[in-house]
Amino acid sequence: MTQANTVSSSRNRTLGPKDQSHVSTADGRLNRAQNRRRRIFRALHDCIIETGYSNTTLAHIAKRADMSPSHLLYYFQGKERILEEYFDNVSQWFLARIAEISEEPVEERIFLLSELWFEESEDAYADIGFMLECFGEAVHDGVMRQTKSQFDRSCKESLELMLSQHSLRDGISPAQAAEIGYALLIGLRNSAYFDNNVTLSEAANSFLAAIRNLQNTDP
Repeated sequence: MTQANTVSSSRNRTLGPKDQSHVSTADGRLNRAQNRRRRIFRALHDCIIETGYSNTTLAHIAKRADMSPSHLLYYFQGKERILEEYFDNVSQWFLARIAEISEEPVEERIFLLSELWFEESEDAYADIGFMLECFGEAVHDGVMRQTKSQFDRSCKESLELMLSQHSLRDGISPAQAAEIGYALLIGLRNSAYFDNNVTLSEAANSFLAAIRNLQNTDP
């Protein structure tokens, strides 16, 4: 890979948890059960994108997953448990991608992080909407609140580690730069979703410009 100063809008979409439909295990029954759970996750994801979480019922999810509500309850005790586990899975997937970026050359990590957060693809805006629904539910759901808090901490720790490899302006510590950087990631991603005048690519470039301003550019 080569270092770049701007983010391109023509990238191949990275597969997320909802795209993984098969699990290989030694136990065929576990295999089927895992695949059904993934089908339920995908059904919930699609229902939320179409009508929102509050308007989604267990019956809607079951119909989308091609099973009866009673059959679905064999795997999850209500739609809240589905969302809690799926949100945790998505968070872990995202953190794993960030960990992969941390293995890349130092000069490329911030750019690759911006690509991950601001990837412009067919499903990008729908996926942001889904995560915003999850963040909203995390306000009142204790399990999701804990997942969200841990996700935020892990993201900021990873960003702090990345920024510690760069020379920062006087008076700015890597921890402070990470707080600023993470706030920008969340804020710009939301702006790209709600503001029709801001694309994900433009948001990414704004993030990169802000990070450059935090760095010490003196020779």
